[in-house]
Amino acid sequence: MKKNKLLEMAQTFAVEMIGVAKDLKCLGERNIADQIERSGTSISANIAEANHPQSRLDMISKFEIALKEANETENWLIVSHDAGLIEEGLFSNLHKQLIQIKILLISSIRTLKETK
Repeated sequence: MKKNKLLEMAQTFAVEMIGVAKDLKCLGERNIADQIERSGTSISANIAEANHPQSRLDMISKFEIALKEANETENWLIVSHDAGLIEEGLFSNLHKQLIQIKILLISSIRTLKETK
């Protein structure tokens, strides 16, 4: 079975987002926790769907949705960090992972759009 680096990275990130959401809920931040968990786990779900597309355009669309979810997750991470809800070390690690995922998504989208 061929490994999919992007999907594996996104799934690992999703698991970590579930943990962050759990911690935020313990702090009484249920609204932020729900937002960051939904967007953070949606990235891998959309990448998984893109791996079994109905068409090339469907694959592009799923990757673009995953990128939008990654951007939303980045926003919630920054807001949570700036509000003192996520410690610096954890934030830095998660933000680096997310940037790598975004880079791979952007590259995949560009490649798919350029090849016909």
